[in-house]
Amino acid sequence: MLNILEKNRLLSLILTAVCFTLIFYISSLKFTGTGGKSSIAVIYHFTAFSYLTLFLLISLTQGRKNSLLIILGMLIVVIYGITDELHQFLVPGRSSSINDFLIDFLGIILIGIAYNSCRKK
Repeated sequence: MLNILEKNRLLSLILTAVCFTLIFYISSLKFTGTGGKSSIAVIYHFTAFSYLTLFLLISLTQGRKNSLLIILGMLIVVIYGITDELHQFLVPGRSSSINDFLIDFLGIILIGIAYNSCRKK
């Protein structure tokens, strides 16, 4: 699957744009609940930012092992994670959380390390 995305840059760019858009859209929604942190929210944050990182890294590197582009891609997603929490702070009925960002960050770091280690030189 990775090879298909690495060879088809347009597809990986489209998937990256879809991830950026879905994260923004979901951050705009007001959720009703108990106010506690649910395991679904933790899974969402980890998964959404993991996929965003993966698709962005594929789009940037196209399968080449380029540590500078990988770090740049991860930095872009980290900044997006920060702005996502700021966006949630401004949405009525939502709140921002450092814990959410830390879960995002964990997904970003793990995918960045995994992708870097499995790419050809």
